[in-house]
Amino acid sequence: MSNNAPPLKNPYKGNRGFTRAWHALKNSINGFRDAWREESAFRQELTFAAILVPCGIVIPVTAVEHVLLIGSVLLVLIIELLNSSVEAAIDRISLDLHELSKRAKDFGSAAVMVALLLCLLTWVLLAGPVVLHWFK
Repeated sequence: MSNNAPPLKNPYKGNRGFTRAWHALKNSINGFRDAWREESAFRQELTFAAILVPCGIVIPVTAVEHVLLIGSVLLVLIIELLNSSVEAAIDRISLDLHELSKRAKDFGSAAVMVALLLCLLTWVLLAGPVVLHWFK
């Protein structure tokens, strides 16, 4: 191929404006649906989010602390979705055992663990004192 060849166009990238946003919304809904159906870890984390997000809204803390409490929970979901996408892409390439595939999946798993630890730390430091005060 010569260097003067026109760049290849992705047929899925032609939408603009409202059409693009509509298709992106449909793809996002499909992603949530598939994650719910296929990923038990996502279902567990979403269940915790359904409990913790409302708690993060009503607990009496500052606005910034509300954002940190809720954001730490949402970050876990984001990282879990990214981890699941890495796993799906690797499985699409090959289901054969390979050290690089294992390493990539382990990295994704480690990222989820870091997000969970950050969430736990955030809730212990910000919500913990409030909850302890309620029990005094």
